[in-house]
Amino acid sequence: MKIILTQNTNNMGKEKGSTQEKTLSRDKTQIQEPPLYKVLLHNDDYTTMDFVVMVLQTVFRKDTSEATRIMLNVHHQGVGVAGVYTREIGETKVAVVHDMARKNQYPLKCSLEKVNR
Repeated sequence: MKIILTQNTNNMGKEKGSTQEKTLSRDKTQIQEPPLYKVLLHNDDYTTMDFVVMVLQTVFRKDTSEATRIMLNVHHQGVGVAGVYTREIGETKVAVVHDMARKNQYPLKCSLEKVNR
């Protein structure tokens, strides 16, 4: 990509200005998307289904039907995907889930798994 800049060096009308051209070259750099991570909820025998639905609604902004579907997937499959995020956001959501679970005396486990593209 080349950019041509034109600079007029006119000194307040005292002398006739000259025009200079400068060519700047900029290498094209390819911008990579950040890697994505799945936030997983894991089944246990103690955390209630209602609590898991509430977590999915408050932390992951899921509506009731989607939160219920994910919760049932966790219950039947042993694990369910709560959402897909960049690493930093995913780590924050995992920490929030663990904090909420501990405060409510549940052993709910949440983890990150890198998405393979």
